[in-house]
Amino acid sequence: MIRNALLITTFAMLLSACGFQLRDHAELPPEMALTQMVVDDPYSPLARRVKKLLEQNGVQFVSADRATAILEIPMNESITSVLTIADNARVREYRVSHVVQFRLLDAGGAELLTMQTLRQSREISFDEQKILATSREQEYLKEDLAEDLARLLVNRLESVSAGPG
Repeated sequence: MIRNALLITTFAMLLSACGFQLRDHAELPPEMALTQMVVDDPYSPLARRVKKLLEQNGVQFVSADRATAILEIPMNESITSVLTIADNARVREYRVSHVVQFRLLDAGGAELLTMQTLRQSREISFDEQKILATSREQEYLKEDLAEDLARLLVNRLESVSAGPG
């Protein structure tokens, strides 16, 4: 018991010494207070997660006439590709990839953040005996990729300075 407490304390001290801090609030540019999000599918997992994360950080989503910033997401693609094929010509492994492109504009159309591209991918094995489980796993992976990319997107938005550029 004492050993576990000592281990946890040591781990906590190491984390604090390296500057690790839990993220609770994103430092977004003030222009994003009233934001319009332009995306082909506003109900996609990525769009829903980005909206949720930004709302948690004080961003209000509004129509174009009230917006002080425009978040454009022209590309939001999830792609499944075959990695390996077994001797019997059946698929053994897949790669699930997700690619997102986005940029941030101010109300006048000036770029606050130039076009950015984010990519994430995961590999999964296919088991013919567990078709339903593999299908479900693929959906979970797509959701997980969308979550990761949404967090990365918000992190990139934090890098925007108060001025243009």
